[in-house]
Amino acid sequence: MPSHSAPLPATDPPPLRRVTVLSGGVGGARFLQGLLHGLRSGLVPGGSADTEVTVVANTADDWWIHGLKVCPDLDTVMYTLGDGIDVDRGWGRRDETWSAKTELEAYGVEPTWFGLGDRDIATHLVRTQMLEAGFTLSQVTEALCRRWQPGVRLLPMSDDRVETHIAVADPDSPSGRRVVHFQEYWVRLRAEVAAESVLVVGQEAATPAPGVLEAIAETDLVVLPPSNPVVSVGTILGVPGLRDAVRTTSAPVVGLSPIVGGTHVRGMAAQVLASIGVEVSAAAVGAHYGARSAGGVLDAWLVDERDADQLSRLEDAGLRARAVPLMMTDHDATARMAAAAVDLVASGRR
Repeated sequence: MPSHSAPLPATDPPPLRRVTVLSGGVGGARFLQGLLHGLRSGLVPGGSADTEVTVVANTADDWWIHGLKVCPDLDTVMYTLGDGIDVDRGWGRRDETWSAKTELEAYGVEPTWFGLGDRDIATHLVRTQMLEAGFTLSQVTEALCRRWQPGVRLLPMSDDRVETHIAVADPDSPSGRRVVHFQEYWVRLRAEVAAESVLVVGQEAATPAPGVLEAIAETDLVVLPPSNPVVSVGTILGVPGLRDAVRTTSAPVVGLSPIVGGTHVRGMAAQVLASIGVEVSAAAVGAHYGARSAGGVLDAWLVDERDADQLSRLEDAGLRARAVPLMMTDHDATARMAAAAVDLVASGRR
């Protein structure tokens, strides 16, 4: 089978009227910045400033703390695209202060390892009040976005409560292990303890949020950005009905590898991939998602240039594959990644 890493003859790409992205937090948000930049600037083939982008965001990182409902991935996408994110941290509000966190610590209120900034607390207060008043998470997210104007339609994967927990070794426990919430694993333990397994509580009983299945069915392109394949995109696809929607959409489905040169660029993909027995490589993650022709969810998969030697493995798995630069160093570089994804699936229709 010929390699798809070589340039293909240019043809007019089909128009992109709608794009749907299944996104985690920081990586997904930064990809979305580049995608929107590419659509508005004409860097993305077939796209324009009028292209409608729908983001289905992971909500399995959500949790309740100090009586407040916190949705890290939804907020990271909203703040990033609404120009309110702390760019250096990649999460939380810019110009944040921490007076409430300091006072809670003075009272000895746990958990002290998870801090809510004073500005960020306002978002969680509004969300919690609306949820307690009977609004759904989808309705709350729409209301919050009216302030931030992210330039996309932002949807939670589900309005139901779904939470990721991680099992880790604990020699002091009678069972030899304990289960902690995803946030404790990521923030307090810094993912430095081996993850034995990933448990997504409430997922089997969850249903896709309103508009999610329609966004996948009626789009011109589905994108899996370089978000965590297990605890971000993986939990989205794990909501009953969502994986089938991606498998059966008439739109092409393309993904971008979060693994570059044998490791993750940011986050904990290596740890959680190991917990489910998947090799930490660009080819293995593509194969983990699988080709739609073989019951998976992908038509095409982009890897970084450093992983070009893995293209044949992906092609053998039934995936169109290409190697391009995948480091999101600035908006132009990220827009070129989005353009390469569009071109790759368009080349399959030539």
